[in-house]
Amino acid sequence: MKVVIAVDSFKGSMSSREAGNAVKEGVLRVYPDAEVVVRALADGGEGTVEALMEGLGGEKVNITVTGPNNEKIESYYGYIKEKNMAVIETAAVAGLVLVEPDNRNPLTATTYGLGEMIKDAVTRGCRDFILGLGGSATNDGGVGMLQALGWEFRDSKGCEVSRGAEGLGAIASISDDKILQILKSCRFRVACDVENPLCGLTGATYVYGAQKGIPDELMNKIDRDMEHYAQITSRHIGEDFSKFRGAGAAGGLGFAVLSFLHAELIPGIELILDIIKFKEDLKDADVLITGEGCLDSQTAMGKAPIGVARFAHKYQELKVLAFAGVVSDGARECNDKGIDAFFPIIRNITTKKEAMNTQNARRNLSDTVEQVFRIL
Repeated sequence: MKVVIAVDSFKGSMSSREAGNAVKEGVLRVYPDAEVVVRALADGGEGTVEALMEGLGGEKVNITVTGPNNEKIESYYGYIKEKNMAVIETAAVAGLVLVEPDNRNPLTATTYGLGEMIKDAVTRGCRDFILGLGGSATNDGGVGMLQALGWEFRDSKGCEVSRGAEGLGAIASISDDKILQILKSCRFRVACDVENPLCGLTGATYVYGAQKGIPDELMNKIDRDMEHYAQITSRHIGEDFSKFRGAGAAGGLGFAVLSFLHAELIPGIELILDIIKFKEDLKDADVLITGEGCLDSQTAMGKAPIGVARFAHKYQELKVLAFAGVVSDGARECNDKGIDAFFPIIRNITTKKEAMNTQNARRNLSDTVEQVFRIL
């Protein structure tokens, strides 16, 4: 028997690798001679660097950059020297996880550090970039990133606009005279799982602004300022990407990479699985196991486990099983999206804290997998 395991992280409990190894333990209790392949999984958000470093080799580069609140922070990105490739998680440099809820201020929050990170990778020889857009704390349209890379955004008086969303409405002109010219020779592939345009009721500000700290009374102004920025940009580059799928990702960062870095926006899980050559892992496999902390109707809308299932069914006839810490009623939709059966791993009446304890979660996952494989 050959079993391939690609489980997303159980956030707050187990990393993707830890969960995958727990599944492997359960399988081997029943089939000691099974061939078991474990892959770390990510969709462009947290864990993307880990997944690609494991799949491709490489190293994690530690770097001091500008954080979302314009302070210096310690961050990292992945570097694969043999491929001249850098792997960058936006969440690691401009993420919500870096800002306490009471300190979130998208009016000033910036993606400047992301540009610094790209610049550092370029100096190392990187020409192929994988960017994950998940989990940003910013709503600056990616202007901060572009400023760090040499683009100049000036107001009507010729002064550089301030960082963050509050500077968008003041943009009067854009200059690319001082950009890193080598960027024109770089390829940017961007893991992006949202389809929002840049502006409007389904755009970056209205859909994601509240979780980043934008009060209701400022939504309309910031959205109008974002539209103003898009208009100035379209005049500068001769094309308007504001309505493109994913332009509103990460507070408009999707728009910036499309407009200025000529990036490809690709569904995150498909991009990652393709890069790590997951298709080769699936050869002759009998069972694929996936899962995440909570399996629900949102999972069915295209989160990592569904992406894995769809990818697998394109290349191989095999059973796809999913395991999760919690399973909601809406999870039934996953059966129509490629997951043959799913199982919750909670085995006793417990508190959330106890269930999420890493040791308990590992044991529960291994034990549940064991019992399911006894049926096989």
